[in-house]
Amino acid sequence: MILRKLVLPLLLATALSACSDQGQQSAGTAQQKPASPVSVVVMKKTDRPITNVLPGRAVAFQTTEIRPRVNGAINEIAFKEGSEVKAGEVLYQIDDDTYAATVAQAQAALQKAQVSIPSAQANLTRYERLVNSGATQIEYENAKVTLLQAEADVEAAKAALNAAQIDLDFTKIRAPFDGVTTISTVSIGNIVTANQTTALTTLRNIDPIYIDLIDSSTNLLELRAAVASGRLHGDPRTADISLMLEDGTKYDRTGKLNMAELAVSETTGTYQIRAIFENPDHIILPGMYVRASVTVGTENGYLIPQRAGTRNARGELSAKFVTADNKVETRTFSTSKSSGNNWLVTDGVNDGDRLIVDGFQWIGDGAAVQPVEATVNDQGFVVEQPKVDEAKP
Repeated sequence: MILRKLVLPLLLATALSACSDQGQQSAGTAQQKPASPVSVVVMKKTDRPITNVLPGRAVAFQTTEIRPRVNGAINEIAFKEGSEVKAGEVLYQIDDDTYAATVAQAQAALQKAQVSIPSAQANLTRYERLVNSGATQIEYENAKVTLLQAEADVEAAKAALNAAQIDLDFTKIRAPFDGVTTISTVSIGNIVTANQTTALTTLRNIDPIYIDLIDSSTNLLELRAAVASGRLHGDPRTADISLMLEDGTKYDRTGKLNMAELAVSETTGTYQIRAIFENPDHIILPGMYVRASVTVGTENGYLIPQRAGTRNARGELSAKFVTADNKVETRTFSTSKSSGNNWLVTDGVNDGDRLIVDGFQWIGDGAAVQPVEATVNDQGFVVEQPKVDEAKP
């Protein structure tokens, strides 16, 4: 019984001692946990392009609705709907029998008027010789008037013939410029009237093509201030413009600024910018929505990839950096600008600072990390730098 009383406390003390040793080992293990690896980019201040991404819509370079200028029945539709046509090419033929007859009548009237001129001229010449020897002054003046009347009749006949010829020419409805046609609204045999409300077809020139962009007046003021202060280098009027199409693909041609409206919408606070692009393959069609990236100039600063930055409730950019003792710290930037797939900042960063671009999602400020140098490619993917084998010469 006495032995039992002595053994029980001894076993309890041994168990407590074992638990204490295990707790100390666990604490030591936690303290020795390796630092989390993170990918970092070493910052360097350089001149970087400043870009604005703007929404836009494609608009035909030239557009016209084709309408008849004379009355008549459609005899021929000479184009294939939706096809390309050249300037001057016949699109529709209106029945021209009546107009051709009118031209013939006008030609006959002109010939009749022209015949009377030689006799009137000869009569005037004769009275000029006889005005002082038998012919009266009144007869001479009458002969002069007769000649003038004959000449006027000829001019009137020429004008009538010209008008008749114009109407005859208008029976052939031609394309005013190179372009692409739409569906025809009439068929052969339909009667059309001059300048009717309904267009026969619409012709669009889409090479080149316009892109109408919308920007805010706030951005315009900031851009002007940056240029005036010298922070932004380059002329926005010569900016290169690239396009992202509706399906996310990048258009393979670069456009140029064509014009900018000198007025701001009273309802939206925006103004319109028009860019022009070559479109030989007709990839861009009128009405398409696009996103345009406008390079307005260059500015000296540091690039923070979009994948490495977040924004707070005030819209300020923040990013995580590695300190000199390999600890995490968050920095917030009051101003930042878009530069391709990056943000550009000018304050709060120094050459050689290490920006965390991957692995920062689950670590907080003050956490110990193991930085691994990397780069961010044009697609926004992190590419770690190859490790150098120090053992090799």
